[in-house]
Amino acid sequence: MADNTVTVVGNVTRDPELRFTNSGQATASFGLAVNRRWQNRQTQEWEEQVSFFDVVCWREMAENVSESLTKGSRVVVTGRLEQRSWEDKNTGDKRSKIEIVADEVAPSLRWATAQVTRNERRDGDGGGRPAPRPAAADNQPSSGGYGYDEEPF
Repeated sequence: MADNTVTVVGNVTRDPELRFTNSGQATASFGLAVNRRWQNRQTQEWEEQVSFFDVVCWREMAENVSESLTKGSRVVVTGRLEQRSWEDKNTGDKRSKIEIVADEVAPSLRWATAQVTRNERRDGDGGGRPAPRPAAADNQPSSGGYGYDEEPF
């Protein structure tokens, strides 16, 4: 079985655009520029090549990305390559593009710092409800010695 996983590090080229599908699922897309720089051994000059990618995020990650990233942010993106095809409405020509569908997006801390704020966890359907807690009989202490509604400190 072929593995289709890619990890890229680059700079956001446009602010994320947040949209919602007809069923209410959040999706965000942004551009990413990935630079490769090397020194030409013959001329001793620095050369650079830039590759541009479109990144697509879904559900809670889409909302987090749209709130957290701006043009110029340096990020690490892990995901899969996916080809999308459509027909141009004006010309009728067939078009296609390859996008990175993100599994994870994180700030690059190579030349920056970040302050992470944890969001309340939601269930898997994206409905915004908190994930259910394990049931505890009569609020008996968990293995840590605290009940589920009791602060551990």
